[in-house]
Amino acid sequence: MTRPVRNPDPFFFGYGSLVNRKTHDYPTALPARARGWRRVWRHTSRRPAAFLSVREAPGHQIEGLVAAVPSGDWAALDAREAAYDRLPLAAPDVAHDHPHPITVSIYRTSPAHEAPEAAHPILLSYLDCVVQGFLHVFGEAGADRFFETTDGWDGTILDDRAAPRYPRHVDLTAFERDFVDDRLARLPARIIRG
Repeated sequence: MTRPVRNPDPFFFGYGSLVNRKTHDYPTALPARARGWRRVWRHTSRRPAAFLSVREAPGHQIEGLVAAVPSGDWAALDAREAAYDRLPLAAPDVAHDHPHPITVSIYRTSPAHEAPEAAHPILLSYLDCVVQGFLHVFGEAGADRFFETTDGWDGTILDDRAAPRYPRHVDLTAFERDFVDDRLARLPARIIRG
């Protein structure tokens, strides 16, 4: 009896900016779904702006990417995700098309963190990066699902496109910019210029 081949490298599940392949060079990035989670906007004293996290939500699922962390060297990714804890995901909770069984971790902030507020707004340059990634990987329908499966849209969004504050900001096409602006117009978030 043969055992299934296990990929020796661990994987992460990215559900925000890590969906945008322009922000990293991790190999074997594949579309995936994590069952039992929703995204949520959070902030901590470690960062001046709100950022995406996840919360447990039975019966829900979010889309994202799984990607290999070569040789299990988490140092660079842990530094990038310094405001998060890295948690293991149970194999049945992650759906992907990798040909072999993989071990997957997800980054999450403490559930005790507060919701976004004016002092910790959502950066539009960050949101642009995330949505561009979802458009490229999952198309318009997938980008719409990103908005639908994310909580905390009642906060403040800082329009910093003219001088992006997000360190991994990306250039958007006119279509991508219009897509983001159209979806934001449907949400209760308050947009301020900055």
